[in-house]
Amino acid sequence: MKKNRLLLIAALIGMLICTGGCGAQNGETSSDKNTEQPVIELNVSAAASLTDAAKELSQLYNQEHPEVKIVYNFASSGTLQKQIEEGAPADIFISAGKKQMDVLQEAGLLVDNTRRDLLGNELVLIVNKENEINGFEDLNSDIIEKISIGTPETVPAGKYAQEALVSMGLWETIQPKLVMAKDVRQVLTYVDSRNVDVGLVYRSDVTGVENVKIAAAAPTDSHSPIVYPLAIVAASQQQEAGMDFIAFLTSDIAAEVFTQYGFLTLQE
Repeated sequence: MKKNRLLLIAALIGMLICTGGCGAQNGETSSDKNTEQPVIELNVSAAASLTDAAKELSQLYNQEHPEVKIVYNFASSGTLQKQIEEGAPADIFISAGKKQMDVLQEAGLLVDNTRRDLLGNELVLIVNKENEINGFEDLNSDIIEKISIGTPETVPAGKYAQEALVSMGLWETIQPKLVMAKDVRQVLTYVDSRNVDVGLVYRSDVTGVENVKIAAAAPTDSHSPIVYPLAIVAASQQQEAGMDFIAFLTSDIAAEVFTQYGFLTLQE
């Protein structure tokens, strides 16, 4: 009986020793645990045309801020606007058009004084590289059967395209040829796969795409100025982290990346 009692005491002592020191054998101490930085999740709702540039920028940002996890939600600006109105998680909204940002601002869904214009872009007519199409003058010809643009009501690029086609006197005559897309990336896919003959997208969308080329650029006075505004969403629980990320997006480093992807920077 006495022997069993001694064995039990020894086992308890061993457990106490391991509780205090076993972690240290693996190089981990209680102070290490206390100094670990919590991960901040920053939800960024961004226009689909920003996809490639935004992903590269988040990687650069994480090199200096490993504690922040950037979670992107890419879609058409109109779709993102509706999601934010309905309470979807979003800390930052980057739109490809002013209209969607205006609606949220008027509804009080953005943090005051955080809105700013980030980027500009250019509207271009694109074709598959195997097609011989010279420009907008060919849109009424028989060689073009299908023309794709983003849905004007929800896709800023589609709205700019509609304005340009109206300005050039083409909108009414090409109605039977139009194929609407949910965003500019879908337009690009349609042209790349040759499901349509031509499409209208941003110049930045064509960067790095092998099978697509620019046939012509729309005259700048044929549509409203293309501006990408951004702002902090009022419902955000990470407004401080959001402002820091916005500061990075408006930095010279970010401007270089945006330029490489075909965007125009609008820094003051």
